[in-house]
Amino acid sequence: MMMASDWPLALLKPAAALVIWSLVMWGWMMATRIPALMRAGFDVWRHVGGTGADAASLVPDSVQWKADNHNHLMEQPTLFYAVIAILALATPTPSHMAAAVTLAWCYVGLRVVHSLIQAISNRILYRFTTYLLATLALAALAALCVPTLWHVTL
Repeated sequence: MMMASDWPLALLKPAAALVIWSLVMWGWMMATRIPALMRAGFDVWRHVGGTGADAASLVPDSVQWKADNHNHLMEQPTLFYAVIAILALATPTPSHMAAAVTLAWCYVGLRVVHSLIQAISNRILYRFTTYLLATLALAALAALCVPTLWHVTL
């Protein structure tokens, strides 16, 4: 049985895992995007200005998918990190904390699956399904902030 003092650490582990996964996706993006840009004649060492969107038209779709996913990992997961921080600092009841840890790992797992789908095949139906499930896990996780912060029973 986990001690109450171990719960915040248990809740921070999925957040750390998602940070690590985001860095893995960054590495994958860089390892495919820079060579693709160079093959397209884009001089990454001399070009000044522009955005990632400027480069998108120069690389194959399968390369751009990794960049798109990396951008996605900088969007909705920011809410996840905030909710994790709130719950870790506010120390919910043991039953709410157990639910939070489970939901947090579900969210991270679904985001990893979403990344792999987008980076490899980019099948919209599969991406949408995993995104929807991850969003529901995040919403349930956020809902746990209510009883924790306002001492309301859900």
